[in-house]
Amino acid sequence: MSDERLVGIVLVSHSAEVAASVAELAKGLAGGGPAVPVAPAGGTESGGLGTSAELIAAAAASVDRGAGVAVLTDLGSAVLTVKALLAEGDELPEQTRLVDAPFVEGAVAAVVTAATGADLAAVESAAAEAYTYRKV
Repeated sequence: MSDERLVGIVLVSHSAEVAASVAELAKGLAGGGPAVPVAPAGGTESGGLGTSAELIAAAAASVDRGAGVAVLTDLGSAVLTVKALLAEGDELPEQTRLVDAPFVEGAVAAVVTAATGADLAAVESAAAEAYTYRKV
């Protein structure tokens, strides 16, 4: 399957390094299937800790292939920034969805599921289901 119609994934963290590392991990664990469009949006434009509406919007635009964009966040103010962008209505691609999921496990589940060609609802569901993964 071509990556033209795969769901895009944006990973929003307060840290550029964390966002980039989780993106690399998720893509690596997705195996040798289609290359899911994944973009980290971490930190501020000046490289500090925080979130940036501009970086999030640019990341979402970069992964949009017409099948929807799933946005996963790490902490509270990242959620608020994405919600504000969604409320504005024209800052993010159509069919962009904020996904309530654990950041690392949800990102892996989202990328693996998107690689199968699943739609946005299935990607969101797989990421959210990661809340149920028990470690002990």
